[in-house]
Amino acid sequence: MLGPEAPKIEINNKVYRDLNKNGKLDTYENPEAQIEDRVEDLINQMNIHEKAGAIFIDMIGINSDGTPMEYPTFSDPFSFLMEYSSAKIVKKKMNHFNITASYPKEKMLAWNNALQKMGEKTRLGIPITIASDPRHGVPSKFGASIHTPYFSSWPSALGMGAINDSLLVQDFGVIVRKEYKALGIRVALGPMADTSTEPRWFRINGTFGENSDVNSKLVSAYIRGLQGDSLGTASVAAMVKHFPGGGTPENGKDTHFPPGIQIFEEENLEQHLKPFIAAFEAKTASVMPFYSIAKGITDEDVGASYNKEIITGMLRKRLGFEGIICTDWAMITDKKAMGILFKPASAHGVEHLNIDERIIKIIDAGVDMIGGESLSHKLAELIKKGEIEEKRIDQSLKRIMLQKFKLGLFDNPYLSEESLKILGNKISIEKGKEAQRRALVLLKNEDDILPLRPKTKIYLHGFDTKKVKDAEVTSLEKADIVVAKVDTPQWGGEKAGSIMEMLISGERLDFPEEELEILTPLLKTKPTILVANLKRPAILTELEPISKAIIADFDISDDIIFELIFGGFNPSGTLPIQLPSSMKSVLNQKEDLPYDLENPLFDYGFGLRFQNLE
Repeated sequence: MLGPEAPKIEINNKVYRDLNKNGKLDTYENPEAQIEDRVEDLINQMNIHEKAGAIFIDMIGINSDGTPMEYPTFSDPFSFLMEYSSAKIVKKKMNHFNITASYPKEKMLAWNNALQKMGEKTRLGIPITIASDPRHGVPSKFGASIHTPYFSSWPSALGMGAINDSLLVQDFGVIVRKEYKALGIRVALGPMADTSTEPRWFRINGTFGENSDVNSKLVSAYIRGLQGDSLGTASVAAMVKHFPGGGTPENGKDTHFPPGIQIFEEENLEQHLKPFIAAFEAKTASVMPFYSIAKGITDEDVGASYNKEIITGMLRKRLGFEGIICTDWAMITDKKAMGILFKPASAHGVEHLNIDERIIKIIDAGVDMIGGESLSHKLAELIKKGEIEEKRIDQSLKRIMLQKFKLGLFDNPYLSEESLKILGNKISIEKGKEAQRRALVLLKNEDDILPLRPKTKIYLHGFDTKKVKDAEVTSLEKADIVVAKVDTPQWGGEKAGSIMEMLISGERLDFPEEELEILTPLLKTKPTILVANLKRPAILTELEPISKAIIADFDISDDIIFELIFGGFNPSGTLPIQLPSSMKSVLNQKEDLPYDLENPLFDYGFGLRFQNLE
């Protein structure tokens, strides 16, 4: 049961919130007290169930009308994976959540305030911390990014790597902070500091590329933009991921799923650690270890969050990280929707352990927070039985609550209509568009076919013709030029064992025969401009000889692509990854080594400019 709202207390003409409703001003309720003292006072007042609840962060739902979700809805497929909101806050004592939905901004504001009101009505009035995956891309298919139409739209992280401008990335971080804060999102689940040396990995699109020095520079810049020089009330807390580096999966198989192995040779590991060290120097608030078994760097072959050598030995002792360590999502239990397996537990190397034993091992490894789970009742029982020491949980709570206090959530977690005014800011929108322009990479321009003359008649393949403006679109027969857009191939690999694996599996980078049977005759019909949307390094070898021009696209809006095609600006981006010439070269490269493709079709750093544009 929820209690009453926190009454106001007036002392010396100052008004305070009596969060625990005891009629007096406690230290943790006093904004003028030292933050460390507030944290200690709060933890001393928390019971075991409240302590256990604060260790977990999980998805939470939003109804389309802005009310907290109590029942699943078909408008949000992820809602079928979630318990109802009041169960998590009231029964499970949780106060950290991530959101996967995007609704009109007024509804999102109303939802934040309703959720914070639920937090206020709990026994101690602990406010809710809201986290989110990226929201600043253009609309795309399934992935970690959540399109939010009233946010400014930017290239993918890989596109930002193609620009390689730390000042721009820091400015992007500032804009993300302002737009997140407007909706009450105070933790960004990113940036990805992974160095993407394995070309088959599904998550490459979320990285800055395969150069660890560039990644270090851009990761650091983004965190400074999000948080500022130090974490405070104006900040959004960063959660850098996926330690010690997720870009090296064995045979390219994403480690959400078994066997969950990352390949590291000792001499290459340091390159993958560089961006994380840069993130720690930029004072990232949190770090997320990956699902993977990091083969070759520790004595125990278990997932990183279960591995004490990685969490306590490497993160805490060697690298001196003092912030929050939070596991990746769903490492303990399977996730099912209506009885169908969505994602198996990523319990790599500890499959034989039961749920209680997995919790014990994660806590013993040194983790502070557990993502994608809501097992507070089990953790509370383990504490009561003495299988996990309460003082060990208190150590993590000090870090967790310190962040909550620094963000100012205990003093005012609510939003006003005024906060929404930052959204739709013309300067932010234009900066996003300019970044999209700078991210496009010109890979080929035979006979200087680009830029096209204004009245050129074009036939489109792979584009939404309704969204293409200022171009004379016609039939294939009447067209002078074909402009064809292709996505990175996603096929092959083992048969998927779950819904999520079906959505993101696919270990081949060459185009399947059935797609080539459509593309090849089309591209041979007329001179063709090929636009390749690179979420991973696609093999363009079959299409390159029959394309007059090739543009690498990193989730850029169609109108900006056509702005480039018709000479609205000169391309300046360069490839942040190698593009392979064959699957054989992909199979022969080493997962943890950059620039390891034999005879790449286009090499790292390659990019052309127009020669005939004034």
